[in-house]
Amino acid sequence: MGRDSRGGGVAGDAAALGFFRHLEGEKNASRHTVAGYGTDIQQFVRKQWPDAKPPFPWGAVDRFAARGYLVEFQKIGCDPRTTARKLASMRSFFRFLEREERVQSNPFAGLRPPKRPKRLPVVLSVDEVARLVDAPARAASVAGRKGPIAAWDSYAFLRDTALLEVLYSTGARVSEVCGLNDGDVDLISGVIKVRGKGKKERLCPLGGPAFRALRAMLKAEPTFERKDGRPVFLSVRGTAMTPRSVERMIKKYLPAAGLGGGISPHTLRHSFATHMLDNGADLRSVQELLGHASLSTTQIYTHVTVDRLKRVYEEAHPRA
Repeated sequence: MGRDSRGGGVAGDAAALGFFRHLEGEKNASRHTVAGYGTDIQQFVRKQWPDAKPPFPWGAVDRFAARGYLVEFQKIGCDPRTTARKLASMRSFFRFLEREERVQSNPFAGLRPPKRPKRLPVVLSVDEVARLVDAPARAASVAGRKGPIAAWDSYAFLRDTALLEVLYSTGARVSEVCGLNDGDVDLISGVIKVRGKGKKERLCPLGGPAFRALRAMLKAEPTFERKDGRPVFLSVRGTAMTPRSVERMIKKYLPAAGLGGGISPHTLRHSFATHMLDNGADLRSVQELLGHASLSTTQIYTHVTVDRLKRVYEEAHPRA
């Protein structure tokens, strides 16, 4: 039985392999997305046919089996968002099987995901963003007073500043920023080209501070033979920074910025969107800048803005 990152224990199933190829070839899904689908399908297989080997009898799955699969996650207190994602994975898989005439109907069609609690995103104030973005420069200043800073350490401080500036200036996802190559940065026009979900490309303008921080970082970079395919933000090994390493970097600067936990690279994306709307940007423009496929996804930030307005009203109005 074959095993790969796409499907693990279901990789030997022709129907599952066909679905993975469909995701990669027709949907332009990323490796991580395909692996996520594979995990969800594999969990269903383990529950439905614990001792079976591929090929699996997908046509024997009915609505009772589909509903039972979802109920199991609810019984163990699984996050509703996780259960909803698994439902979406299985619904997509069986939709593909139905189209390929491997099953007569989709047993997951019509099933509703559990209700999700409304959670507003964590948003930093403009002052808090400034403190976080300034933290690497303050750390470099402290290190400089203790003695000479090595060339690589000097670059690392400038890189961290540029990363934070670009994340907040563009509202891009951390994976999009980590995926930037030299050919994606235009310092003449002050824009970067990012690749979002489904490998869709969009242009993100750079604000003045982000532009200057990026230029300073590139000037200070240790000697490398740069080509268009080379990552913009480099790790100590000369490879591309990863979302995980950026998350660790941000956590390192939180104490110096006077900020508590629960702040991630995505917090800067939330803050970007909220501050844009607070300052008069229209929802459609913010949607384009964030790379959201649906306007409804962007609308959560209007709730944040309204919530803030209510708070200001209650604090300021004498008869609130």
